[in-house]
Amino acid sequence: MAIKKSDRQKIYEKYNGHCAYCGKEIALKDMQVDHIEPLRNWDRAKTQEELNNIKNFNPSCRMCNHYKRADNLEAFRESMSTLHKRISKLYIVRVGIDHGIINIKPFDGKFYFEKIVTNR
Repeated sequence: MAIKKSDRQKIYEKYNGHCAYCGKEIALKDMQVDHIEPLRNWDRAKTQEELNNIKNFNPSCRMCNHYKRADNLEAFRESMSTLHKRISKLYIVRVGIDHGIINIKPFDGKFYFEKIVTNR
């Protein structure tokens, strides 16, 4: 599905040029458009028009869009909430932790777009 240039600009401006999930600043040319409610797992109560509406799009960096895949927000949140445990199992990461190079903390449960909405 092709997104009009004017719609891409509106999506980009939704969070002032930041990824809706991690908050990293992204260039318009690098922005990926994420379906908040994914197409693959869409709720049958929603129409294709609703799923492809600009309200269902978030600006995303490549890493967040790739990691979210076709998950809905709650599945993505769950995946993020266990990420610190999965990372901590890697040998090289444990070495970094032991030497004070790496400090891993759990995901706080809120994506960037949720944090900035509450701060407005």
